[in-house]
Amino acid sequence: MARLLEVNDREDILSQYQKTPIGLLLEYQNLNKTFCSYKNPQMLIGMCMDNRKNLWVPDNFAYIIRSGGANLFYHEFQVSYAIGVGRIQHIALIGHDNCEMVQLEDRKDKFIEGMAANAGWEKETAQMHFENLSPFFEIGNSIDFLVAETRRLRRRYPKVTVAPLFYNAKTNSLSQIE
Repeated sequence: MARLLEVNDREDILSQYQKTPIGLLLEYQNLNKTFCSYKNPQMLIGMCMDNRKNLWVPDNFAYIIRSGGANLFYHEFQVSYAIGVGRIQHIALIGHDNCEMVQLEDRKDKFIEGMAANAGWEKETAQMHFENLSPFFEIGNSIDFLVAETRRLRRRYPKVTVAPLFYNAKTNSLSQIE
């Protein structure tokens, strides 16, 4: 079973991430490391589109892809581009607490009502849209999804270091997932 490992000190960073862009990300976010200047991105960050998440990183430090639940499956070309053209060797996959891609079915009625009111859709169209696409974006448990998505990305890109991280919106901090 996966567990969260807090980063309150440099020594808390797992050895495989120390002296890597992933370790730097943890230092910037949690330990208030002084920003360095970057000419080129050092890593790719895949994170949820949730508006409560605000990362503390220097300009030009990372490519960032935001996607519901930090699901990069439908962004694989962008991931490959960052690796192939941007020469990225490190990916941080960041999920968070209270993710709304968990138990999407609980928000089905709200989704349908919102699409009717805000987009001008017919309720039947909004319902079909939800029913056809929500299964692709439902992530189940956030941490379990991050672990599975990390494994998938590691198999897909075997020379790239992929780290699953968890963002706590209340403390604005990242934890490692062991």
